[in-house]
Amino acid sequence: MSLHDLHRPLGDTGLIVSPLGLGTVKLGRDQGVKYPNGFTIPDDAAARALLDQARALGINLIDTAPAYGVSEQRLGPLLRGQREDWVIVSKVGEEFDNGQSRFDFSPAHTRLSVERSLQRLETDRIDLVLVHSDGNDVAILRDSGVYETLAELKREGKLRAFGLSGKT
Repeated sequence: MSLHDLHRPLGDTGLIVSPLGLGTVKLGRDQGVKYPNGFTIPDDAAARALLDQARALGINLIDTAPAYGVSEQRLGPLLRGQREDWVIVSKVGEEFDNGQSRFDFSPAHTRLSVERSLQRLETDRIDLVLVHSDGNDVAILRDSGVYETLAELKREGKLRAFGLSGKT
């Protein structure tokens, strides 16, 4: 089975995506995740095989985030030479350090987070950046300045689209 024939537009972003994406938290973080069973982070060969299999099946969307441990740092080298084959989704707002999540939706942190993700992912643009909500969706969007900052970054060509990964 292949998903190639099922790719479709993602809203009005101009992005064409598979109906399933590949989440990559398990490529970079094995603590503080809510899975019923433990797991081991795969080595680069296994991660590369996973990406190759996903691509062969027609999956073209990769979901990552700074809160996913070293996922972005691993994806950069793993995706070298394949950038145009993937729609990369990352996030801003949540950081995971020393076993704890912390949230910062300020304009300065939003910009820092996107710039850092670009470096880690070894790319000049992120296709879609989502605000990684802590559950206070309305307050984040109304008061933090995160959306205005993402709009600036989009105008600068550093991302193609942005949205919210909400909890309400």
